[in-house]
Amino acid sequence: MMFKFMYKQKSKTKNRRLSARNYVVNSQINSKVKLFNLAIKRLSPSWQACLPLACLIVLGWGYAAVAQTPAAGPTTAELKVALDTLWVAIAAFLVFFMNAGFCMLETGFCRQKNAVNVLSKNLIVFALSSVAFWVLGFGLMFGDGNDFIGLNGFFLGGADNSPATGETYKGIFGAISWAGVPLAAKFLFQLVFAGTAATIVSGAVAERIKFVDFLIFSLLLVGILYPITGHWIWGTGWLADRGFWDFAGSTVVHSVGGWAALMGAAFLGPRLGRYQDRQVVAMPGHNMSIATLGCLILWLGWFGFNPGSVMAADPSAISHIAVTTNMAAAAGGIAATVTAWLYLGKPDLSMIINGILAGLVGITAPCAYVGIPASLLIGLIAGVLVVFSVTFFDKLGIDDPVGATSVHLVCGIWGTLAVGLWAVGPGVYSWYGDTLGPAKGLFAGGGFGQFGIQLLGVVSVGGFTVLLSSIFWLALKATLGIRVSKEEELEGLDIGEHGMEAYSGFLKEGDGTGFSGEQSSIGRY
Repeated sequence: MMFKFMYKQKSKTKNRRLSARNYVVNSQINSKVKLFNLAIKRLSPSWQACLPLACLIVLGWGYAAVAQTPAAGPTTAELKVALDTLWVAIAAFLVFFMNAGFCMLETGFCRQKNAVNVLSKNLIVFALSSVAFWVLGFGLMFGDGNDFIGLNGFFLGGADNSPATGETYKGIFGAISWAGVPLAAKFLFQLVFAGTAATIVSGAVAERIKFVDFLIFSLLLVGILYPITGHWIWGTGWLADRGFWDFAGSTVVHSVGGWAALMGAAFLGPRLGRYQDRQVVAMPGHNMSIATLGCLILWLGWFGFNPGSVMAADPSAISHIAVTTNMAAAAGGIAATVTAWLYLGKPDLSMIINGILAGLVGITAPCAYVGIPASLLIGLIAGVLVVFSVTFFDKLGIDDPVGATSVHLVCGIWGTLAVGLWAVGPGVYSWYGDTLGPAKGLFAGGGFGQFGIQLLGVVSVGGFTVLLSSIFWLALKATLGIRVSKEEELEGLDIGEHGMEAYSGFLKEGDGTGFSGEQSSIGRY
């Protein structure tokens, strides 16, 4: 009995607690309901009338979402086009960023009093290239025409059903119909290459060319000269018909820019004070820090330049090309360091920088067609060549402040010929089948056949570029005059051409070789 009594007491206590808890909860709910009703009553009649309508809309949406059949997702072909386009766009952005690398490199290699001028040229040249290539260049290079020149597609107009490829393609850009991306993506990627060719010239003619003449020459180069030779190779022109191969532009981009730069430097003449008593007078760059940064930016950009030329998100091709590109750059830097150390007595930083770039230029043509060991050899030889090339052009009296001619012309020729020496031949790599690359090179057992074709391309493109660029330079020299005055060159092009200084308030150089007499004794020595 005592147990039952205690049990009843506990039950009553528990029930009281539950009742109290329920009362509190109900009170809170009633309070919130009252607050909600009060908030609704405070609304205007028109807003109160909208509440039922809003509820009906939400219910209708929910029913439609449940009732409708899920939409079909993108097809495999559509996904491939999207992925390929994304990769081509990213690669184009990397190549575009190389303009920053050229800015830093050339500015650092030149003297302080010309920094604004060098930066201005590198900045405006891509803007000019964009317009010239859209108006004229892309059509001359890739438009349907004949074996020597394209005759359609100016202003990027005309029939085109890209990203269709092969037999399904219907349009006027048949030369680049193999790339399964939209026409705008093709144009963007080719545009950044054209801009690179024009930028190469900037460094070789730095510190003494008139700003307006450089702008005009850049328009002519990107709008006419570069597209014509490019059509011969990448536009299925006569060199392509004969089996000439240049995967990413050792000749199409770098040699063309290098030849044009060489002729510009030759017609301009050397900087004041560069050669005295048959001796080369050093004119060191004013900021090797930003020159080194420029080299690293260019090295990064080359991972868009070479792998991006696949124009498709092919993992095997992209990864292989990225590795061969990097190995050639590394070998070029090492070889240039050792060569400069032995030949010049010191491991010159400018030679290290140019050695890395030499390796990158050298591997640009064969990057998809050679193995990794061959890429090391190609880069190594390019690194040695660039050191001797710089001193060779100096002995000829060709003044190139940044070594652009040695890097882009000499090593561009070397890389083009390297295709005929080390190409492994079709069937070795998945992306490299019959008609998709060169025949076996000499060292792969293919004989001199492919090497001879590559040599023909080097000579043909070089001869035409020298001829046409010489005409352009001579015409500018005869009409506007291509060189600034002696006084302007001594004072610096920043003041004479732009009316401003890169480093306002800092000490300035007073002549072509040293410091002005107004500086302190510390500055003199």
